[in-house]
Amino acid sequence: MHVKRFLARFLALPLGLLLAATASASGAAPTPSPSTPSATASPSVPAPSPPAPPSPVPVPAIARSWPVGTRPAVLRGWEPPATPYARGHRGVDLAAPAGAPVRAVAAGRVLFAGRVAGRGVVSLELTGTGTPPLRTTYEPVAPSVTEGDEITPAQPVGTLSPTASHCPTACLHWGLRRGETYLNPLSLLPTWLRARGPSRLLPVLGVPLP
Repeated sequence: MHVKRFLARFLALPLGLLLAATASASGAAPTPSPSTPSATASPSVPAPSPPAPPSPVPVPAIARSWPVGTRPAVLRGWEPPATPYARGHRGVDLAAPAGAPVRAVAAGRVLFAGRVAGRGVVSLELTGTGTPPLRTTYEPVAPSVTEGDEITPAQPVGTLSPTASHCPTACLHWGLRRGETYLNPLSLLPTWLRARGPSRLLPVLGVPLP
């Protein structure tokens, strides 16, 4: 009779108490509940910060000539837009007469020579200018080169077309890009080339006039 009462009371206990009682009877330590945080849990490790973006590669002053003329007037300078889709002037406009030879300012390879939106365009990839390499564009131009041609500094790539443009007079639009980023093409010109004016003949001392 006492055994029946004991079993009835024992079976009526909750499962947690039954396990504790069983563990106490066997001498084993109670197993902690899965929801109980471990006292020896390792502290959380912060996620590594993302790597810093690479620094922009500077534009080397590798030009050996102006694309037109000797020291052409800059009718409109480089005006970078505030955002990729904002208004601006992604290049410079250089004054030159229609038919003037247009030259590559540095060594490179012709990426494109043809018409875009009704205007002749020549695009060159400049040699040894980093990754991605620099690209210069010239328009409006009647090309004298074809895609894939290797170009030397100051080599003519076409002639300036008389196509109407946004300039008050005939002009060459000269652009520079690295990847999708537009840059100031005048930065290709070394100081000596920017400051050089038109050539002048000076008298030679000690030589009689003819």
